[in-house]
Amino acid sequence: MAENGGNSSARCGISRRDFVKYTTGTVACLYLGALTTACGSSTRNSDFPVVVFSDVHFNPLYDGTLFQALVAADAGGWDAVFKTSVITSPSAWGKDSNYPLLELALASLKAVLGASPFVIFTGDILGHGLPQLFYYHLNGTTAPRDASDTAAMQAFTDKAVTFFMEKVRAAVGKLPVFFALGNGDSYTGYGPDSTFLSNTKELFHTTFLTGIGDRQVFERTFTSGGYYSVEPPGTDLMVIGMNTIIFSPLVAPTPGANDDAVAEQLDWLDSRLAAATVAGKKVWLLMHAPPGADLGTTAQPANLDADGHISSATMMWVPQYQTRFLQILANYPGVISLTLAGHTHMDEYRMLPSSDTVEITPAIAPYFGNNPAFKVFTISGRTLKPVDYSSFNYDLATASLTFSRYYTFSGAYSLTGDLDASLARLTPALVTNSADQALYRGHYYSGHNAPASVSDTLINPITDKNWPIYWSGIEHMGQQELISSVNAY
Repeated sequence: MAENGGNSSARCGISRRDFVKYTTGTVACLYLGALTTACGSSTRNSDFPVVVFSDVHFNPLYDGTLFQALVAADAGGWDAVFKTSVITSPSAWGKDSNYPLLELALASLKAVLGASPFVIFTGDILGHGLPQLFYYHLNGTTAPRDASDTAAMQAFTDKAVTFFMEKVRAAVGKLPVFFALGNGDSYTGYGPDSTFLSNTKELFHTTFLTGIGDRQVFERTFTSGGYYSVEPPGTDLMVIGMNTIIFSPLVAPTPGANDDAVAEQLDWLDSRLAAATVAGKKVWLLMHAPPGADLGTTAQPANLDADGHISSATMMWVPQYQTRFLQILANYPGVISLTLAGHTHMDEYRMLPSSDTVEITPAIAPYFGNNPAFKVFTISGRTLKPVDYSSFNYDLATASLTFSRYYTFSGAYSLTGDLDASLARLTPALVTNSADQALYRGHYYSGHNAPASVSDTLINPITDKNWPIYWSGIEHMGQQELISSVNAY
């Protein structure tokens, strides 16, 4: 992207080369739509849409017969390889995304872009266990035999990431794609690891961010920890993409192993929020794994007694990391206008003590028995806060030709205005209003809350018995407070 300068093309966030293709300055003002201030747009205070998707978990080895052809081809040739597969239906419940589902999702996403000035992806490009699956097809085991096997896996992963990003780029045109890294964005299957970050930094900055922001600044934080911030030209906005995977006890089960890396990232977050405050900017905070409990794991039947009570809860983050994160957010009231996450694969939200609300986008991959889905948020051009959203899902039971509008929040719950305030009103109603509770429980799995056809133990539909866990997880971020809320429900 051109740096901010004296001409209108730079201030509107498009390159000089693209700008000169047009005969009027009006077209240049369309980039970043309602967000732009430098173009003097009359739509500055208008609401505008932003498309958000997450957890694609693309598995390029869904058809094992294609393995050798995929290894031999470069990323640009993978489309042709996939089209030779006899598998033409989108992935079933309990599976990662295959090529037909990826194509369907991106075509549906493209169809609803509208005036969205950019797209947001909250992590997990690659399928679960892809490195192990690659090794299985390569040498018959799930581990490398030597360094050459590891190198081959990394080269294949790089092609998979490149293929995915180029497919997204083709779907969204020139729109920047702001992102957060997920656990599947790695060479290990639960990363991101440092080698992956080093090898993909240019892809993320050029192909996803379209070069917005200083490249050296981006690469410094991205390669050191998988996080970054950018300020879209001509806006009053700072986008912060965190790496919350390293906050998870699953990444470094040895106590204290990640303390230095997490402290460095949280210090950096503190400094970016301070900078946004001084500059008068609003912040959109993107992450993959949200704070709070892993509700699906906590709600497994073996963890509940006869009354639905629990004695423990599985947490997403190491407790001291979460405590400091929440303290930082509390120091900057009103600065963060939108917080987005993924990882759970479900349509849910979390209300933090700082009054910030974490909107969790459902997954494209139907891995946990959910229907594939994504969201389109309506953002206030005046406050840069969400005022509504629509969920678009693909009902795997109907085998339709596209994702369809599943529900719109304001219509479903009869709540309008600031979305955070609406969700604050909805939370107690999920206990007292049976109709609202039924809607929320159905929406949680994007319309597939009873996946009886899937025997995977990871899939755990909401029932009357475990419902208190899902409700309590909305507001109670600490382990003991969650347990107390569930048992007192």
